[in-house]
Amino acid sequence: MVILITGASGGFGSKLTEFFIEKNHNLILQNYSREISFEKKDNVLVASCDLTKENEIELLIEKALKKFGKIDAVIHCAGISKNSISWKTSLENWNETLAVNLTAPFIINKLVLPTMKKNQFGRIVHLSSVVSQTGFPGTVAYAASKAGLSGLTKTIAKEVGTNGITVNNLALGYFNTGMIKQVPDVQIDKIISEIPQQSLGDPLAVCELIQYLFSNAGAYITGQTIPVNGGMYAY
Repeated sequence: MVILITGASGGFGSKLTEFFIEKNHNLILQNYSREISFEKKDNVLVASCDLTKENEIELLIEKALKKFGKIDAVIHCAGISKNSISWKTSLENWNETLAVNLTAPFIINKLVLPTMKKNQFGRIVHLSSVVSQTGFPGTVAYAASKAGLSGLTKTIAKEVGTNGITVNNLALGYFNTGMIKQVPDVQIDKIISEIPQQSLGDPLAVCELIQYLFSNAGAYITGQTIPVNGGMYAY
């Protein structure tokens, strides 16, 4: 399987990169910069790409298709959060957050869907957030962008349902990787106290869930926003 992972150097991106490398998949890694030992250099394409620029995204997809001939799956890990109260959020920060978190997934999906439709197979997974479902003070742009992924997921899933393509959205709670590293310890303690399982999540659970969605066993799951939050939010 040929898998494109955006934000491959981030918390979840790096965990997913290591996970799928061990499964011997072909990987396209957007903005990967961490140290890792690739056993087979020819099964990995590392490409720098500014996700706020459509022409750079187009070049990334062109390089990937030239190397591997197809893209079977996309995991949208890239994300940014520029925190501030809504009435203090600048238009610049709003636009940049939506560009990376919502517009880039739209553009990437738009570019990879033709090859997926041609092959009658595809898997797309967006990484969203529990904040998109609950709201959280100071995250207006982030929450809005992640909520938008739900609508994107539902619509594309219905458009390509007859083409062997599934599209799903994981609304992640708080895990011991990624943006949680920016949160003060006292606030982390408060967050954990509000999680029924009384712990941060293990990123491996997300890796294995995505692997399931990629498999034949997960082929009938599409158009869903799946909560993965230790019981913090249920609907």
